[in-house]
Amino acid sequence: MTDCPLCQTTGGELLWENQLLRIIDAQDASYPGFTRVIWKEHVAEMTDLNANQQLLLLQTVLEIESLQRALLKPDKVNLAAFGNMVPHLHWHIIPRWRDDAHFPQPVWASLPQTDEAGKLQQQHRRDWITARIPNYHASIRAKFKS
Repeated sequence: MTDCPLCQTTGGELLWENQLLRIIDAQDASYPGFTRVIWKEHVAEMTDLNANQQLLLLQTVLEIESLQRALLKPDKVNLAAFGNMVPHLHWHIIPRWRDDAHFPQPVWASLPQTDEAGKLQQQHRRDWITARIPNYHASIRAKFKS
């Protein structure tokens, strides 16, 4: 498929990859730490993978969640696999905080109205997380170093 965006680009800042999958920072300014694990082949569903591939993909997602919890200290981690727009199975691993702009709704929901104090608090949280991103990225690279 020549027009596939995830074949033409990495889909974000590449943190690690092997022959089967890659881990990227989605570079979402509102949600620093938003990470994706992308299966490199055109595969639509988890059940299209064999058991070893399923295990590898799920273990990778869980390792990213574990690193987010340890290093970014979110109140919750959202895991989502859609694949409605690209022909690559991929997982979104999104650290969430009670004071983020969408909480408790999904990050894709309409943005609710927030007063100035709420916006300031959200910006403070994003700044706090952004300061920790280099260590988070380094930890991903170290964890998956082959």
